[in-house]
Amino acid sequence: MKDPIQTPLPWVAALGPSLAEALPRLYGTPCDPLISEVINALTAALGRGELELELNGPPPAEVSEAFWPEEHRSALANSPLCGDPDGPLALEDGRLQWRRWQRQRQAVIDALVGRAGTLERPASAAVPGVRDLPEFADLDGRQRQAVAAVLSHGLVLLEGGPGTGKTSTVAAMIAALRAQEPGGRLHLAAPTGKAAGRLRAATGGTLPCTTLHRLLESRGDRFGRHRGRPLALDLLVVDEVSMLDLGLMAALLEALPATCRLVLVGDPAQLPPIAPGAVLLELQRPDRRHQLGAAAITLTTSYRNAGAIAAMASTLRQGLATSPSSTDPLTAIRPLLQALKATDNLRWRPCSPRTLPAELLERLLRHQASLARLAGRCRPGEAQGCGELLEERDRLLVMAPQRQGRWGLEAIHRTLLGGQLDGDLQDLPVGTPVLCRRNLPELDLANGDVGLLVGGPGPSARLLFGDGNGEAIWIHPGQLAGAAEPALALTVHKAQGSEAEEVIVLLPSGGSRDSRLLYTALTRARQAALLLTDGDNEPRAGTTA
Repeated sequence: MKDPIQTPLPWVAALGPSLAEALPRLYGTPCDPLISEVINALTAALGRGELELELNGPPPAEVSEAFWPEEHRSALANSPLCGDPDGPLALEDGRLQWRRWQRQRQAVIDALVGRAGTLERPASAAVPGVRDLPEFADLDGRQRQAVAAVLSHGLVLLEGGPGTGKTSTVAAMIAALRAQEPGGRLHLAAPTGKAAGRLRAATGGTLPCTTLHRLLESRGDRFGRHRGRPLALDLLVVDEVSMLDLGLMAALLEALPATCRLVLVGDPAQLPPIAPGAVLLELQRPDRRHQLGAAAITLTTSYRNAGAIAAMASTLRQGLATSPSSTDPLTAIRPLLQALKATDNLRWRPCSPRTLPAELLERLLRHQASLARLAGRCRPGEAQGCGELLEERDRLLVMAPQRQGRWGLEAIHRTLLGGQLDGDLQDLPVGTPVLCRRNLPELDLANGDVGLLVGGPGPSARLLFGDGNGEAIWIHPGQLAGAAEPALALTVHKAQGSEAEEVIVLLPSGGSRDSRLLYTALTRARQAALLLTDGDNEPRAGTTA
């Protein structure tokens, strides 16, 4: 399944031509220009997180349109580079893939489908009274199916948009399984620290909840948990599965004992992972859904009235279902934007693309002032007064789809922090949010965690992080040298798994306009959202404050 268009990574421009030259030479075959083109296109796809090239789709920018796809397909079919089992490329059902990831993906999908089979002891009738649990009483039909599925299947895929009751369904699953197996070893996990903290709080905080990297005991490029040292669990619930890449899912499956139930929870309309291999999107294929059968449940009833935000999200979600490769979401939602009222919880501001919107800067300056005031009440190493600071951090979330450009993260931070950006982390203003950009298990930090500068600026500064379990983590800024950056605004990818009372989304024109990106950004809002777009300065309904 083709993932949404994303900005290619910088290394792609050099890697594609290098592979196009090296692979034919290594396999002793003449260099074919058509083969070189598809290798370039497949490499560009890899830079966007895609592992395949649809030969039946529109021609990629890297190929000659006049020969697409028949001549390219013929060249591939006759090339040793596609020879099984050693060729680096693989043709399968009109899709060109890297053989390495084709095999890994197939192994992962086979393992997931295998787990979804019916357990030897289907249990809905094994423990009398399960359907009388309080957590079960208020569930709708599909939620009840999910609870029944976790009692009778080794794997359950639970999908749904925001507000469709995924968390309450997970709580009912846990309650039912505890009634059936009182001594069961249960664990909750998510790809990021923010998502893990949200999951723990939403499910009552009574179960251990960590990032997947911490659960698997990440040690840089390998994991301490694996087939030879598996996890001692009877149920693992993984939230935000849209963020799981192929490598992390493979590592997780290797570390899970065959007897452990696995519940995967996610929203397939959200952005796929940055690393290659969108497992949740792969599971959307009709043949995969058929294989999963009753183990795959999609929740559709909305239980949270999110007003205009929910209406926009629903429209974007429907558009992705019918046209997943669409790259400009404004086309679909413009009528809804134009009909917005001043009382709606979503506002739209078309702005000049030449400078950062004034309303954005004014709101961020107020947020900075609040953070600085609350940070001044905190003392490094002490918990008193710090909870309010962490709450204020989560009151506003500003997201941009890109780092560079007039509306990029760097422009926002340069405008608000000026020359202080050029110094050390400890020299930033007190209260400045700071993003951890790596998994640092030795510090109990995960890629994507956001802390706040307290006690500085200067040598006395410390970074305050919340660990997702309600405990404060204090880090000296020097411990994150080269692994952190200011975070007054985040990319949408880095914000995935987070929520805030209010979100502001910058959506400049160009390749960054993507339906999944906008859907993911808007659904981070708990109460209110502001959408800032460029290229249209005409006043619209609903654009007034």
